[in-house]
Amino acid sequence: MMKKLILLLLVVCFTQTMEAQAALKKVYNEDINPIEQIDQTIVKAKSEGKYVICQVGGNWCPWCLKFADFITKDTMISKVIADNYEYIHVSYNPRKSEGEEKLEQGKALMQRLNNAGRFGFPVFVVLDEEGKILHIQDSSFLEEGEGYNQEKVLRFFKNWTPQAVKGL
Repeated sequence: MMKKLILLLLVVCFTQTMEAQAALKKVYNEDINPIEQIDQTIVKAKSEGKYVICQVGGNWCPWCLKFADFITKDTMISKVIADNYEYIHVSYNPRKSEGEEKLEQGKALMQRLNNAGRFGFPVFVVLDEEGKILHIQDSSFLEEGEGYNQEKVLRFFKNWTPQAVKGL
């Protein structure tokens, strides 16, 4: 009887976890080359006088999806992003099951972004209009409880705007 109860509890917990993750919108396009995605975004950002923020992670990462949901729902944060950045979700999946091409893309991506994955995921890489890395942000410093702290997130975004960096 006890084994059945434990098994039932495990099934319920697993189901709730899967539903919670499924409820968040998947934001990473796993079918595009991440290096090409970054290069195209730099061109666009330069033409608009903005910087690029790469949110590196994947649809496999619950914290990545939570952050995407958080910034979408917060109007103050969304405005700071829209006014100052080209914001992209850069898919990184280091699993061998994804195939050799994806593994090579992942290696090239980490090389391009100064091994940003060392901080865990999501990780945010701020690039200037030329594609130079200005800052790599460890997302754990933006967290609070089971989510993110608005004040910390706003501080991060405001401190890396083109105006802030250039002292304008």
